[in-house]
Amino acid sequence: MTENPWLAVTGGTAGPGYAQRFAALEAQGEDLHGEARRVQALLGERPSDVLDAGCGTGRVAIHLARLGHRVVGADLDPSMLAEARAAAPGIEWHLVDLVDLHLGHPVDAVVAAGNLWPLLTPGTHARVIAVLARHLRPGGLLVAGFGLDAAHVPFTLPDGVAFPTLDDYDGACRGAGLVRTHRTADWDGAEPYAGGGYAVSVHARTGGTAP
Repeated sequence: MTENPWLAVTGGTAGPGYAQRFAALEAQGEDLHGEARRVQALLGERPSDVLDAGCGTGRVAIHLARLGHRVVGADLDPSMLAEARAAAPGIEWHLVDLVDLHLGHPVDAVVAAGNLWPLLTPGTHARVIAVLARHLRPGGLLVAGFGLDAAHVPFTLPDGVAFPTLDDYDGACRGAGLVRTHRTADWDGAEPYAGGGYAVSVHARTGGTAP
């Protein structure tokens, strides 16, 4: 299998730097929780089971837990996950490539907020979406926001690795039994997507039996 582009470039050591960067932004008064608010708005006030897929240092997962949801995080970068565990030891964190993820229980929503789609290991994109879909309860939501070009992903892909397209994403979701319900230009959810380099997509699982 081709090496994961994120690990190929960072060497799995980016966690401390990312944690420090977001801590500095928070100290400056930056709003870091738009993704969690969008998921909360979609789920409503009822506490729900949420998987943060590609959770990184845990920023989104930790805020969702503060909002009352039961959250599990998963990431393949040990340095990122170490920061998440240090920040919130009470949350269940999994060090795993998402293609191999098996929680053993269903969730109401999967959130993928950190440019997960373009940074998946080449050749695993459709398989990862299928894994995430299998973890959803019928009616559960996959909420993913990601850049579609170099201007909207603050990360240089290795030579020979191309950005997967929005059509690729929709195709993978259809193949996994997911139906698109919303697509917006950002996490605020107010502006419908009309083209451009960033999209937030909401897909729902229509049926089947969750694990």
